[in-house]
Amino acid sequence: MKGYQQLGFWVNEESKGNYVPKVQVSMVKEIYISNTSYRCSEEVANSEIAEKELRNSDREKFICVHFNASNKIISYEIVSMGSLTGSIVHPREVFKAAILANAVSVLFMHNHPSGNTEPSLDDIEITKRLCKSGNILGINILDHLIITRNDYFSFREKGLM
Repeated sequence: MKGYQQLGFWVNEESKGNYVPKVQVSMVKEIYISNTSYRCSEEVANSEIAEKELRNSDREKFICVHFNASNKIISYEIVSMGSLTGSIVHPREVFKAAILANAVSVLFMHNHPSGNTEPSLDDIEITKRLCKSGNILGINILDHLIITRNDYFSFREKGLM
């Protein structure tokens, strides 16, 4: 049989121009964290997620945390893992899992392995862009936190969002 592989499916030469693959997107739970309600950014900055994923990482990671209407974390995703000094973050990738999780609100966290909590100009710009995107999608942005080994920075507390 003559054919070729497309998106993991074998396609006959005869159906080459008429084939449209059906895709299915699903979430997979990899690890479990305690299902806690959070009252403030400081509590999230000291959460299991920040501790396990960001505090001791040698590379910059950007995480989107998904909350239900009771401010309980329902899931989170490492959206991007970069280098020592940066990672690429795009709204399309940031909100994909939040939409699938039916999140009412989200909180962004990323780490600065350097230990400097001050946001870069890129950090400020991407936060503005993500807030605009969340507004369009109807997803509330609670905060954006920069996590270091011993401290954190809150965009909301500093009036940057």
